[in-house]
Amino acid sequence: MKGQPIGTIIHYFKKAGVAVLELERPLSVGARIRISGHTTDLAQRVESMEVDHNRIETARPGDNVAIKVANRVRPGDKVLLEAEEEPAATTS
Repeated sequence: MKGQPIGTIIHYFKKAGVAVLELERPLSVGARIRISGHTTDLAQRVESMEVDHNRIETARPGDNVAIKVANRVRPGDKVLLEAEEEPAATTS
């Protein structure tokens, strides 16, 4: 698994396609994350986050945040912060 561990999935709302994760490290909207587990491997960008039904831009360690996910995830899945890729250097 590549990336820095930042949290764990604690709940998944199937109808809404929303996961709740407990954070160990800060997370911001726009960050690229990977959710990984026994049967899960999902990479996506965080489009929005909510805490207690209020939209936020940045969450802190200890927060339980809700994010929309592209596919099913499961409680216990690990959430990793992926490093942003550096643009390829061009030589002229």
